[in-house]
Amino acid sequence: MANTINPTASTALTAGLGATASTTTTANSLGKDTFLKLLVAQLKYQDPLKPSDPQSFLAQTAQFTSVEKLEELTAQMAASARTASVSTAAGLLGRTVTFALPDGTSATGVVSSAQPTADGVQLKVGTRQTTLDQVTDIQLT
Repeated sequence: MANTINPTASTALTAGLGATASTTTTANSLGKDTFLKLLVAQLKYQDPLKPSDPQSFLAQTAQFTSVEKLEELTAQMAASARTASVSTAAGLLGRTVTFALPDGTSATGVVSSAQPTADGVQLKVGTRQTTLDQVTDIQLT
């Protein structure tokens, strides 16, 4: 049996989610909060004489759990990537590196410090600053 939302419920749902969805989601993605609100609205506005199929409800609940776990996994992977970047930058301390400059040329110098930032890792090479992803060559000094 297919799950349907009556027109009144659809209008109420659209009105209720309008502000929330636009502020908490990006252009083409819906978060777990929106998914949960849709599920609750579906249950709230279902016809009592034609209740939802229990298997369908179970499948939707499983999808919600999957979305939640994927978000947790994404956060853990981002943290691991930051840790790997800091570790890589620490390994460059005292080494001579060549890095790309914004004008397309390159510069060489010894890495004297590494600073984690929101965008990655900033390296101090001589008197210049560069990012870890701009390093093109690493040499022992």
